[in-house]
Amino acid sequence: MKAIFPLLASLPLVLALQAAPAAEPMANPQSLALVEQLGLQEADTPSRDYATWARPRKVAVLLPASWGAGRETLLAQVRAAAGGAEVVAFDGTSLEVLADADVVLGVCSPDVLEAAPRLRWLHSYSVGVERCTRFDGIDRHDFVLTNNQRVYGPDIAEHAIALMLALSRNLGAYGRAQRQGQWLEDAPQSMNVEGRTLLVLGLGGIGTEIARRAHALGMRVVATRNSSREGPDFVEQVGLPEEASTLAAKADFIVNALPLTDDTAGRIDRAFFAAAKPGARYISVGRGGTTDTPGLVDALQSGQIGGAGLDVTEPEPLPAGHPLWTMENVLITPHVAGRTDEARERAMVIAIENLRRYSLGEPLLSVVDLERGY
Repeated sequence: MKAIFPLLASLPLVLALQAAPAAEPMANPQSLALVEQLGLQEADTPSRDYATWARPRKVAVLLPASWGAGRETLLAQVRAAAGGAEVVAFDGTSLEVLADADVVLGVCSPDVLEAAPRLRWLHSYSVGVERCTRFDGIDRHDFVLTNNQRVYGPDIAEHAIALMLALSRNLGAYGRAQRQGQWLEDAPQSMNVEGRTLLVLGLGGIGTEIARRAHALGMRVVATRNSSREGPDFVEQVGLPEEASTLAAKADFIVNALPLTDDTAGRIDRAFFAAAKPGARYISVGRGGTTDTPGLVDALQSGQIGGAGLDVTEPEPLPAGHPLWTMENVLITPHVAGRTDEARERAMVIAIENLRRYSLGEPLLSVVDLERGY
């Protein structure tokens, strides 16, 4: 990790040096440019119109110790955006500071919600918020939830493309041979991705970035999305979720970028894999719970699915002895697709911009529908 966060450190000095608590935090042009670049959605309703809104009194910001020297820079930026509210940092190991916090920047979990009875607004650093939205006790908490949707799209998309190319070129087999000192000449035949068909399951922020990169590689891209049949020009066809199996029948590669909700849990099941094009490669970078893991194992063992690249699994982490660990046609990374310095910088810029908006009662970015789960 970089010692400082250049995107954050470049915020105007007028933010970092505000002395009067009553001074209104000013919009930062660089932050607003990032909002536009990522295509973040602004709420139709100003936050001051929410029944739960009030000017924040205490803001608790998660700053893990592993972030090192950059924590102090971030803390100063949060204070500048908080509109005079008290700002305290916590590292996630102890939640006592949340007892009287009305705003939390960090993660949304049952433990956090129970520790923050006065919570009015929580901004999640992550995109997936299923730990909150699928929590049985969520109805006991009246708060607004926002997340960092689209922020990690470029990073996760690159990781998905890397897994796809590694599978197409049998890099797993060559890596194993290298560790054994073998010059492997009889590995399975590699394949080009140019001219092949990619199915993106979940054409949201991450899925769109995956599709963009696949199209640039000369691939034919089709996709599914929950909201409509519309998509960018580089996606040839957009279907609804119930059409996923039909689209999979013609896809050489399938990338799962679905969020985990009640509707998507286990959606990519045995029936889906049976309907897929024989030998198709499957990549999962959304949430492991959307995939029926035993069904995937059977499809890989039978050859119906020709290989898998998994950044997320169910369960996570995989237990010792799980068959996926030792399958030669499977690549596994430990949920690290979005873990880059650049992604963290973008995530904190958006969190701080949303805090500025909330402190002034302005419309928030990326408000989560608690019923839909995203």
